[in-house]
Amino acid sequence: MGIGTAFDEIMGDGAGAEPRGPLAALGRWLDETPDAELRRRQQAAETTFRQLGITFAVYGDSDASERIIPFDIVPRVFLHDEWTRLSDGLVQRVEAINAFLDDIYGARRIMDAGVLPPDLIYGNAQFRPEIAGMRPPHGIWAHICGIDLVRTGPDEFFVLEDNARTPSGVSYMLENREAMLRLCPELFREFRVAAVDSYPDRLLETMRSVAPHGTGSNPVCVLLTPGHYNSAYYEHSFLADSMGIELVEAADLVVDDDLVWMRTIAGRVKVDVIYRRIDDDFLDPLVFRPDSALGVPGLIAAYAAGNVAILNAPGNGIADDKAIYSYMPEIVRFYSGGEPKLPNVETWRCREPQALKYVLDHLPELVVKLVDGSGGYGMLVGPTASKQEIADFRAALIAEPERYIAQPTLALSTVPTLADEGLSPRHVDFRPFVLTGSNGVQVVPGGLTRVALKQGSLVVNSSQGGGTKDSFVLMADQHQAMRPGGMTQTMGGMTQTLGNMSRPLGGGA
Repeated sequence: MGIGTAFDEIMGDGAGAEPRGPLAALGRWLDETPDAELRRRQQAAETTFRQLGITFAVYGDSDASERIIPFDIVPRVFLHDEWTRLSDGLVQRVEAINAFLDDIYGARRIMDAGVLPPDLIYGNAQFRPEIAGMRPPHGIWAHICGIDLVRTGPDEFFVLEDNARTPSGVSYMLENREAMLRLCPELFREFRVAAVDSYPDRLLETMRSVAPHGTGSNPVCVLLTPGHYNSAYYEHSFLADSMGIELVEAADLVVDDDLVWMRTIAGRVKVDVIYRRIDDDFLDPLVFRPDSALGVPGLIAAYAAGNVAILNAPGNGIADDKAIYSYMPEIVRFYSGGEPKLPNVETWRCREPQALKYVLDHLPELVVKLVDGSGGYGMLVGPTASKQEIADFRAALIAEPERYIAQPTLALSTVPTLADEGLSPRHVDFRPFVLTGSNGVQVVPGGLTRVALKQGSLVVNSSQGGGTKDSFVLMADQHQAMRPGGMTQTMGGMTQTLGNMSRPLGGGA
């Protein structure tokens, strides 16, 4: 596929020179703002990000230097009706993911019904038999989900993958919005954009809502990080600071008599809720990897006793598996009783002989992925791959077909992006964030738009050279004036008025 065949979210099908009707004001802004001014603002944002330490490291990179994710000044825009449809589909999918996780670690009805082959669960490295039979407080497993979406046309959205383990990127959503408010205020006068800055408050409410029964009205919540060497450490510290909770490492916590305590200079404090940013393998050396220095000995025993809530629940990694993803339409139907509102991308499971034959016969046309891969690694993009890369993947598929899925090479939508040659279309994907607590399911009205900065590239991951954009979700009535001192924020079907949105870039809540 070529970039010329892609749907452009601002300019439409590209047949004309005018933006889609509701986005005419954005088209005028792009036409009237000089290239040099756009670049000045973009550089100002990136300078601020660098000063704040909003960086990440690429594991295995010989350079190993911390870097910022490039920021693009041109926002991506979702119309109100588009967002309403997406939100409905996201709620349905996340509810199904929670029901699926609760089932496979409990009654296992979906396997008894023959919807999923049992070996796909029991033979999956992310299935944790150690926690089978355990149930998290309030029965919620996937409290924080990042569902990656792609778009191929005006009304064509597809789920690319599910992230229910430790989804990252929300700090970029928040900081990108802060940068746009400061550098492009005229766009917020032109458009009524739903606010995203209540995310830390919403996350804290979600954490408190799933505290163990009997905890009281003010549960102690902490964020558990592997430490400052982790590539997402900025996000860990940013969120802890924004929520006003303690950022802790394993050495700060101790389990005594199946209760989790935090060591402080004033003595031990009982911990009720842990937002963990550590993978299962390293969470508790008494249960998972015994050599882990990042986890808390006895944490799973405290969890099993119902004395602490862990977000996201241990064992969630199986919902990220791309072979499980391929069954998500069936999973949604099984638990919801209805048709999926957000379809999957067509997927061939290479573990199935007929699918493998098709994939081997069409490798130059397909995208092939490891079922447990992430970050753009372990992936073949057939149309842009070399003959040697295709040959290598062919050999890998024949040797271990169960490790791979394949998908068609989609014409991902594009958004104008400030490139070396000026404004130019670049492919994008999207990660909205969905929170689930005992207080319900909430879809944040925005998300992380990732953009492939290389012309024609379909790989948007930051580790592969991608960047980010702010994501505008437009309110229902674009002509209604914004309320003084606040902005109406819509989340998961609920409307509330927020206070002043202004806060220092990178500051607290």
